[in-house]
Amino acid sequence: MLHITVFCGASPGHHPVHLEAATAFGRLLVEADLGLVYGGASTGLMGALADAVLSNGGRAIGVMPHDLVRHEVAHAGLTQLHVVDSMHERKARMADLGDAFVALPGGFGTAEELFEILTWAQLGLHDKPCALLDTNGFYSPLLAFLRHAVNEGFIHQRYLDNVIVCDRPQDVLVQLTKHRALPHLFETA
Repeated sequence: MLHITVFCGASPGHHPVHLEAATAFGRLLVEADLGLVYGGASTGLMGALADAVLSNGGRAIGVMPHDLVRHEVAHAGLTQLHVVDSMHERKARMADLGDAFVALPGGFGTAEELFEILTWAQLGLHDKPCALLDTNGFYSPLLAFLRHAVNEGFIHQRYLDNVIVCDRPQDVLVQLTKHRALPHLFETA
């Protein structure tokens, strides 16, 4: 692994623990000599994550559509900023640049990016590990929904089992290295 693609909020959220976890995760990426790929913003969890990577001598690559450069306030100090034409291109570039995916807390955009990457894994479009940093139980309601979807027959249990869930930043990278790709939806288990 060379780069970890991280999905997270451009807002800080209401609980300081989320900013603390984003900052800690950024430091851990640098300690592991892993580069960051993320949405490119200077605000919220995105900004805290990138600032932690950069202030500790790491590599931070942002990907942001033209239309969002002003709205999300693109981070001015990044190692690289890829300015793309659309959100679709943003997600595809972030997926191509990363060797694994981690979702920190966030809103609609984070959830949408996470679900797309999980769907791509299920369909066999990639076999990269996917993890949730479940800081302060943030993802507990989502995980309950996903278990419900398994129980209702809409998701195979093996795909939910393949999602790494950690409540501490220091556990995420360890678990990513242990990941073994599963057969995709159209292969036998």
